Amino acid sequence: MRYLALGDSYTIGEGVAAGSRWPSLLAAEVEAAGCGRLKVTVVARTGWNTDELMSALARERLDPPYDLVTLLIGVNDQYRGRGLDDFAVGFGRALSESIRLAGGAPGRVVVLSIPDWAVTPFGKGAGASRVSQEIDDFNAVVAAAARAAGVRFVDVTAQSRLAAAQEGLLAPDGLHYSEAMYRRWAGSARPEACAALGRSVP
Repeated sequence: MRYLALGDSYTIGEGVAAGSRWPSLLAAEVEAAGCGRLKVTVVARTGWNTDELMSALARERLDPPYDLVTLLIGVNDQYRGRGLDDFAVGFGRALSESIRLAGGAPGRVVVLSIPDWAVTPFGKGAGASRVSQEIDDFNAVVAAAARAAGVRFVDVTAQSRLAAAQEGLLAPDGLHYSEAMYRRWAGSARPEACAALGRSVP
């Protein structure tokens, strides 16, 4: 089966090897659970916001429908100071395109929440409390859009905040996450991915 992962630096796995990206780890989790073997295609780049993802998708030669589509986007919208209403429009477009790429089936789409980069060394110097509050506000938009569209939603924000106290969860750059963190996200997303593929969760 074919899996399309859409996003930004977190999806491309900035600072880790390709096999350590959370979409790659999710595919391994899904196969290990007996939910099917996935061929992974990633459309993501460090620094992308929702508009830049949409522009890239317009240029990509994709071949829908995909059996599974994941979407994790929005941190760069927050970082650049985008207003919530404007972000809601941008995210809504990205979500609609994700559903289209899944053959118009919302149940095949899994949205992940925006991680909280305020807990990283970089974030702590950028007004951590403000950043965390804004991440929560942006995630409220993401969760509401997911509910309205009938897609699946996985909250990884709480897990991302564990990096504030636990060693080994950040990449060497001190901003992005390590394979250990991405394994947590993949484990959380596996039940929804299996359900999206029409498989029972063991």
